[in-house]
Amino acid sequence: MNDIRQLEPRSLWHHFYNLTQIPRPSGKKDLIGKFLEDYGKSLGLETLRDEIGNILVRKPATKGMENRKAVVLQAHMDMVPQKNSGVNHNFETDPILTYIDGDWVKARDTTLGADNGIGVAAAMTILESKDIPHPDIEMFITVDEETGMFGAFGLQPNFLKGEILINMDSEEEGELCVGCAGGLDANINYFYQEVPAPEGDVALKISLTGLKGGHSGVDIHLQRANANKLMFRLLKEAVSNYEARLSSIEGGSLRNAIPREAFAVISVPKEGVDDIFELVADYESLYQEEYEGVEDNITLTAEQYEDKFALIPEEIQDDLINGVIACPNGVLRVINEKPDVVETSNNLAIVKSFGNKIECNCLLRSSVESRKQELASMVESVFSLAGAKVEFTGDYPGWNPNLSSPILHEMKGIYEKKYGVTPEIIIIHAGLECGILGINYPDMDMISFGPTIKYPHSPDEKVHIQSVAKFWDFLVDTLANIPVQE
Repeated sequence: MNDIRQLEPRSLWHHFYNLTQIPRPSGKKDLIGKFLEDYGKSLGLETLRDEIGNILVRKPATKGMENRKAVVLQAHMDMVPQKNSGVNHNFETDPILTYIDGDWVKARDTTLGADNGIGVAAAMTILESKDIPHPDIEMFITVDEETGMFGAFGLQPNFLKGEILINMDSEEEGELCVGCAGGLDANINYFYQEVPAPEGDVALKISLTGLKGGHSGVDIHLQRANANKLMFRLLKEAVSNYEARLSSIEGGSLRNAIPREAFAVISVPKEGVDDIFELVADYESLYQEEYEGVEDNITLTAEQYEDKFALIPEEIQDDLINGVIACPNGVLRVINEKPDVVETSNNLAIVKSFGNKIECNCLLRSSVESRKQELASMVESVFSLAGAKVEFTGDYPGWNPNLSSPILHEMKGIYEKKYGVTPEIIIIHAGLECGILGINYPDMDMISFGPTIKYPHSPDEKVHIQSVAKFWDFLVDTLANIPVQE
């Protein structure tokens, strides 16, 4: 069997399959928004779309549950568009090709979109159900969570009526999430006018591929290689010792994904071409040795570049190289009381030249606001000293944990009774929308949980089949035991 629609719970997997057939990369909300809106209306339920594109569908309580607290089932409609190098896939037009691999559902050479499609599918299944007891339900699906949590930021007061919000965007079954890190985008720019290459220089294209990448919050502690960092280590030596000059650079594509690939075009004197080929081979061996057991497929190559090319001015080139080399990246601090949990990190996500501009993007995360600002100051200082213009955008707060949360107490008890073990209560180093939603709904009781999803934001993304069934059963039992309104 390789049709995910035959998996159990069948209705949930059927809805997830339908979601994989609708292009829904971040920033492209029209098709998926209309699909969800039409779905709510097809069930005869009150269906609303707000000004920013968020979808809200309301379903009345089942018989006997009218006096329970109303619940918001919350997820986001967009997915991270990442694919392996050389794969012909257009995320704006093509469906995701899913398959079953043992205990997991995966996609062929692209992200799967289980983040957060499984959450959306679960909410849709509750809406259409005829025999699941539940209180008043609001399915609230936000837009563009992955690129800046714009749907959560755009939510207006009084749009939601629920007293409890269950976010279904966590990625480890058996955990109940009650807090998350805040985030901040660093936008770093260089501006220049191209200059001609020295007469007789030869252009080479250097390609770094095969890295695993991953979610810049959830996977940042895994010590995976950052393609931008590795590329610029090589470029610094090529420029310093081999008379190389930089023509163009393209590393990474999304601020919340650890960059998996980087490509640079350089020029070198004709007599130095063989030296560059040897240097690239040496660095490939070095990187494979340094990341043995972490990265299995690091590939670093050089080839003749036949297109026309010009150069980035030498002073801009040097400033860029020094800035990227010096920029803090990866885990900076862990939580003192929980040394296995990351407190503060940075992802040097994108370095890209186009036209007469070089754009670098970092995503800074921390569960401590003062440390997030300290990290911002570090990044600003590094790149300001390196001659760049630095701006910060997309600042969003962390979600402060409430260990006295009634829904936490209720779900913890249900899980213990149902499975005989205590769920882990966690704070994650990724961004969840709960902290932002709490700005306009400070009294709403919130929690987050979900099935086991590995390597989101990368083509290795996969969701554990049995954990989806367990997540679903737990959700159904939770809705049946929502407390009575006070």
